[in-house]
Amino acid sequence: MKKALKAAVFGLFLTATPWVGAASAADSAPVKIGFVTTLTTPAAVIGTDMKNGFDLALEHIGSEMGGRKVDVFMEDDGFKPETGKQAADKLVTQEKVDFVTGFIWSHVLLASVKSVLDSDTFLISANAGPSQLAGKGCNKNFFSISWANDQIPMAMGEALNQEDVKSVYIMAPNYASGKDMMAAVELTYKGEIKGRDMTKWGSETQLDFSAELSKAKASGAEALWAFYPGKAGGAFVSQFMQAGLADTMKLYTVYTLDGISLPKMQEAGLTAALGSRGTQNWSPDMDNAANQKFVSDFLAKHGTYPSFYAQQAYDAVMLIKSAVDAVDGDLSNKNAVRAALEKADFASTRGKFKFGNNHFPIQDFYLREVVADSEGRWTTKIVSRIFTDHQDPHAVDCKM
Repeated sequence: MKKALKAAVFGLFLTATPWVGAASAADSAPVKIGFVTTLTTPAAVIGTDMKNGFDLALEHIGSEMGGRKVDVFMEDDGFKPETGKQAADKLVTQEKVDFVTGFIWSHVLLASVKSVLDSDTFLISANAGPSQLAGKGCNKNFFSISWANDQIPMAMGEALNQEDVKSVYIMAPNYASGKDMMAAVELTYKGEIKGRDMTKWGSETQLDFSAELSKAKASGAEALWAFYPGKAGGAFVSQFMQAGLADTMKLYTVYTLDGISLPKMQEAGLTAALGSRGTQNWSPDMDNAANQKFVSDFLAKHGTYPSFYAQQAYDAVMLIKSAVDAVDGDLSNKNAVRAALEKADFASTRGKFKFGNNHFPIQDFYLREVVADSEGRWTTKIVSRIFTDHQDPHAVDCKM
């Protein structure tokens, strides 16, 4: 009887041991993060800056979260929605990542979001913030570390009011973000809009703005507002100067003059950029410890100021780390991970940081001016605070 009991206990121990070992292996396996951005086409200049911010964050945390190492799966969306979706599909079905982040472009994110969320994977957008995902399309596993697309231009509309600009001509590319930007400026600006143009984007991106700038000049508007990210921004400012508008119109932009574009504009002598103003939720001169470390280390590593693309990718890593740390590396409890993401207990480069009910930030927005720093490098400085603790207008439609 004793021999039989010992054998049964021993047998139970043998069958239990592999289960314990499997659990330990899962706990010590790397945290898998998929990162989708644009690494080819001319738009790769933005994706590279975003990747540089992401990589710097991993360097700062020693590529470790919750006692586990981090494995990164980098994917190129090729500036195309269909390619971005294929990348997202690969990350969740083949690589089985724990988190997907990145995404510059709203149209790419919108094409990819279903693939990620249907797999019950957390998706943290590091830039794109289409209004659809801030309102009725909000999802418990989707978070934006940036903004709803229309918040930056809403702040610009209010900044134009505060700057007492009586009339403005507005220009933007014809895609999801461009439409959001233009509608948002019109929502808050109280002066006269003398005219508006939407130009080609995507595979047929328009870089010749001569016709539109001629219309702007003829309109008699006091100021010109534009949204042109990446290569298009440089082309726009260059032609703004060539058209002689720098002497007659004030220039205001969003997502156009930043750490990526300003060094190139300075090298090209595009002095119209100096003194121009734009709105943002962040600036390299923000006075907090996390931002000072980020900016100084980025400058030392790359020789240029970081753009907001790099800054938000950096913050995305810190947000993910805060959640993984909070659950001691145990990602099996999705509810606990989600609650930790919602808490957002990390030192943001923006200073204070909190999420609203729709998982988009509630944050301050600033008017920034393009200036030369003490070493002559072009950058931006904060002129004034436009909005305090601003929540996007779509949050009321989110039923989470």
